[in-house]
Amino acid sequence: MRKKKTLAASALLVAAAFTLTACGSGDDSNDPVAVVSEEGASTKDATVLDTPFTKPDLVLTDSEGKKYDFRAETKNKPTLIYFGYTHCPDICPLTMNNIAVAKKSLSKADQAKLRIVFVTTDPATGTAPELAKWLKGIDPQIVGLTGDFSTIQAAARSIGISVEPTHKDKNGKVVSTHGTQVIAFSPKTNGGYVIYDQDATVDDYTKDLPKIIKGENP
Repeated sequence: MRKKKTLAASALLVAAAFTLTACGSGDDSNDPVAVVSEEGASTKDATVLDTPFTKPDLVLTDSEGKKYDFRAETKNKPTLIYFGYTHCPDICPLTMNNIAVAKKSLSKADQAKLRIVFVTTDPATGTAPELAKWLKGIDPQIVGLTGDFSTIQAAARSIGISVEPTHKDKNGKVVSTHGTQVIAFSPKTNGGYVIYDQDATVDDYTKDLPKIIKGENP
């Protein structure tokens, strides 16, 4: 049975109970990435917040090289945002593919309303061309964003997601560590009111997206 809970956004920020994962490219990369994960206290696939997050004031560059103002572009639109890494071998592509597959179950009209935004956690590798190439294989309508790391990190932290600078471990492998949550924003209030963790499935998103489109609790 699917599990959900209600929690205040402030409590999530203080508790820092989100899953962190380190991910990256496979063995064919010049800088192979070690994959490790640290489980936080939350094991629910969906958390409905009683105090929604304020939408980040985030201005970055999209995969076409154009300026993208997150607040302006997604105003009054049902929106999902995820911070991840294009060289990730598992969680990031799985999460985005789950959402993309679930999106196909929506009517054409609802698909047009939904905004799905992927923000790179490593701008050095997540360039605009790289994002365009990566997202083309998932859903070319997903918006890919890149830019200054400090701007990305601050935006992620404002909605309770930890994003750490990439670093090399003792074996020289590049590690990108980031939270694995998807945040859903309401078209009614523009607040981030639902959080999905990495265990959310295609079925979960398929069931919930019609409600998120309307700004209702899933």
